[in-house]
Amino acid sequence: MSKIRITKEFRFETGHALYGYDGKCKNVHGHSYKLSVTVIGTPISDTNHVKYGMVIDFGDLKKIVKDEIVELFDHATVFNKNTPHIELAKELQDRGHHVILVDYQPTSEQMVIDFAQKIQKHLPQHIQLHSLRLQETDTSYAEWYAGDQ
Repeated sequence: MSKIRITKEFRFETGHALYGYDGKCKNVHGHSYKLSVTVIGTPISDTNHVKYGMVIDFGDLKKIVKDEIVELFDHATVFNKNTPHIELAKELQDRGHHVILVDYQPTSEQMVIDFAQKIQKHLPQHIQLHSLRLQETDTSYAEWYAGDQ
């Protein structure tokens, strides 16, 4: 049977700052991110299966991405915990802000790698993550492809 790719898109708002960067992004700022998640698999051929004809139910994919990415990152501020931004992060947390501390520079490139790892852990065995596209602005995005890994 044919392998089929399906894609679901998600949107969320996230702030970040790039410590040590030599441009404007060293300042705390935010983006309206769009995340496109593409998985690949064979449609279910068992006519008695409730998901007959599907590679994966879009609702099941939505739950994975919402739980692992969107709910966590939406309206959060992301900082690399190994920089002096940790002091700012603590101040914001003390004031009730949602802060995420990561082990990497929170660029789109590094975030998309993190997201791929989070999503892959929760996909059914017969489904593979094919690619992710994390769009930071209307004209800028980072892509992750399983085939490149």
